[in-house]
Amino acid sequence: MPRKRSTPDASDPALSDAEAHAQSGTARGDERRFRVYTAVVLTFGVVSATTVSLLWLPFQWHAQLWWIGPVLALSFLLAEQLGINVDVRSGISWTISFTEIPLVIGFFVAPFQVVLLAHLVAGISTLLVRRVSGRVLYNAGAFLLEITSAFAVAWLVLHTMGSTTMTWPAALAGTLTAPLASTLLALAAVRVLRRRMRIGTALRLTGRILVVGFVNASVGLSGYLVIAGTSNAWPLVVAVFLGLSALYWAYSDLLREQRDMEALSDVSLMVAKSGQHAVVRPAGGDVAGGPGAGDWTTIAERIKDQLAAARVVLRLRLESNAAMTTVVAGDPLPAGDIVGEDPLIQLSGSQVRQFRSAEATGEVASALQHRGVQEALVVPLRSATQLLGVIEAHDRLSRWRGFGKYDVQLLGTMASHLATALDNRRLLATLRHDAYHDPLTGLLNRPGFRQVAREPLRERRDGAVLRVELDILSTVSDALGYAWADRMVVAAGRRIRDALGPYVPLARLEGGSFAALLVGYHSTQIHEVAERLRTQLSAPYPVDKLTVETNAMVGYATPTAEDSAAGLDIDTLLQHADVAVRAARGGEEVRGYMPSMGQIFLRRFQMVTQFRQALEEGQLSVHYQPKISLPSKQVLGVEALVRWVHPEFGKIDPDEFVPAVEAAGLIGVLTEFVLEQSLIRVRKWMDEGLRIAVAVNLSVRNLADADFPAKVVEALRRFDVPPELLTFELTESGVMADPQKALPILQELHALGIVLAVDDFGTGYSSLAYLRRLPVDEVKIDKSFVLGMGTDLGDLAVVRSIVELGHSLGLTVVAEGVEEDIARDQLEAMGCDVAQGYLISRPLAEDRLEAWLQARTARSAGRQREAILTLLT
Repeated sequence: MPRKRSTPDASDPALSDAEAHAQSGTARGDERRFRVYTAVVLTFGVVSATTVSLLWLPFQWHAQLWWIGPVLALSFLLAEQLGINVDVRSGISWTISFTEIPLVIGFFVAPFQVVLLAHLVAGISTLLVRRVSGRVLYNAGAFLLEITSAFAVAWLVLHTMGSTTMTWPAALAGTLTAPLASTLLALAAVRVLRRRMRIGTALRLTGRILVVGFVNASVGLSGYLVIAGTSNAWPLVVAVFLGLSALYWAYSDLLREQRDMEALSDVSLMVAKSGQHAVVRPAGGDVAGGPGAGDWTTIAERIKDQLAAARVVLRLRLESNAAMTTVVAGDPLPAGDIVGEDPLIQLSGSQVRQFRSAEATGEVASALQHRGVQEALVVPLRSATQLLGVIEAHDRLSRWRGFGKYDVQLLGTMASHLATALDNRRLLATLRHDAYHDPLTGLLNRPGFRQVAREPLRERRDGAVLRVELDILSTVSDALGYAWADRMVVAAGRRIRDALGPYVPLARLEGGSFAALLVGYHSTQIHEVAERLRTQLSAPYPVDKLTVETNAMVGYATPTAEDSAAGLDIDTLLQHADVAVRAARGGEEVRGYMPSMGQIFLRRFQMVTQFRQALEEGQLSVHYQPKISLPSKQVLGVEALVRWVHPEFGKIDPDEFVPAVEAAGLIGVLTEFVLEQSLIRVRKWMDEGLRIAVAVNLSVRNLADADFPAKVVEALRRFDVPPELLTFELTESGVMADPQKALPILQELHALGIVLAVDDFGTGYSSLAYLRRLPVDEVKIDKSFVLGMGTDLGDLAVVRSIVELGHSLGLTVVAEGVEEDIARDQLEAMGCDVAQGYLISRPLAEDRLEAWLQARTARSAGRQREAILTLLT
């Protein structure tokens, strides 16, 4: 009978190293769900079989027919061994077998208990012989439910017909019930494991199963009736059965050949298309010529589906002399991958080798046990000169059968195609690498830098180009020769790479000139990176037995308003950065390009030097932006925002003066000012009987100040404000700039009872691991996502995901930038807790905030009075 002979693949394919921990957790969750499902199926099967045996179909037997049971068990066993495997999709393997034939005959010759025991013994015996121990309990429950439901339906048909002896309609109906029950159990398993299968696909599979089951049952029923009525007719029945078997086998071969050709074509197209879209990678300046990690995972998944394997492992050497990269599709590998020489790979030679634990000994058995499998197909991927990789297929998902000759042939053909693709990829990568890289340092050259930088600038439009110039290189060349100068260039390139990290695009333009692209940095961060880079590059260079003293200038350029309007161009940024480097030679060794550098630097200098005076003269003030609860529309708190009205410059944007104050080391003074004003305001509200919390923004420098928690405790004590009415908002990038210093301070603040919120969530690291590390109570969705919810489905999906993630971690979720009614309604429908934005109120000075609160209180009271009057009338 056609039925699902194995559990569905209980894990998603491995996607990347960064997701390995999450994937392992998903696999464990799937395994737990399937264990629960197995227990339910087994329990229900035992209870059903016992109930039917005791209450409905009591045991009736004749001693002279003792041989019927063993013969039925042998028939079931033979029918399963002659089964035909059909691979459906996504790791689901179905087996078309002939077990309907002994089952339909069993209705006439044996009682329910004998047929049930024969089927159970044949099935479990085969599983144990195959050492498929992980699925015995599930399949035992399925066996029990198949036979129990078959006899139950058969006797219901007999009861409807008013007959007391078995008839062919009842036997036929009961026989068709068994594969239908098995199919429903398998589809339920797919659902339990949260795999997707369309309803139409499930219905088509069920229909085909019933058709094949009907044919098998009809053949068995017809053969039994003919032999029962005509004693010499058994040769004809055997001939019909053999003919039907031949048709099945022919159909199976044709279907397998077609699917194998499709799979081979799919894999070849995946490799070819991936190679066509190769680009220069920013990481380390390498060239990606061929499939990336995601492409190889897709290829592994396709091979796994076609072979109906529990797991397919690709071990690939994607770069010359590089370590093997492991890509897994299906069940995750056990902890600890292969270390050193592996006997399965060594014994494979150049052909596909099949290893079974039942036949293996010594190192081979140990290697199979290390992988946690009973059977493996292993084939190397070789070029003319070296081993390029290895393909492994583990444990066919069929309940009865292992890998066959067709699987071996298909894997060998696929391995040949993949080896050719890998070899071509390496040649193409070499050619592209030479075209886009500097031969001395291995970094990008100017064309390569243009290509790498173009896409990030188009997507983010906030890139910055750093230009670095070694100013003593020509002197070294003149004094010691070009070889010594080249050594210094290589050493400088390594220092820049170490300073910026492996994923920042870095190029050697010419001589001692380098360029790097920074994306997603604020202006002060770029300056800090440039300063750190200059310091490292200016350290002495040990060259052989000499120590060469040198100096470096760093210039950087970010897009100006004119650049953005005209369209951002990497060549323009490079030119601007070059101007900044030239300006750096005038004194400052780190300069940023500005259209009018003198005026801008003068304004910045004045702001920093006049900051303390501005505090004393009251030029700085604190405004407050209310936050309301979405379910109740009650005011929960406010965010404190600093404002500066300069006597000469007028209103200065906080985005301009806060970074300048921070860079000058005065951010602690500013934070103390905002904190003190905010606590004064909270104390006044408490005296008026109101409990309104206030949120104060923290800087990365505050989180590096070990005395900051003590200062906060003193301020709370001085104004007698409970810590739960104070919230500190911190950015992801601020914390992760130096987590070793920031985390202890955050934990100390949290222990005091102060509420901690992650500001601008979604624009930085925004990962589950990141949130779980921090002792935070709230997440604030960045306003860019909230503003785009009404027009961008992607932003809507991001907001919904952040709400769900925050609630799953027990955090309060705050949405910034709520400016429209539709956004507020969408957030409320998602379950977002708190809203903040212009729809509710702009940031207000103290007097205007008091008027706003009074007006809101009056409106609330008015609405309450109207509601009471309505009830009274």
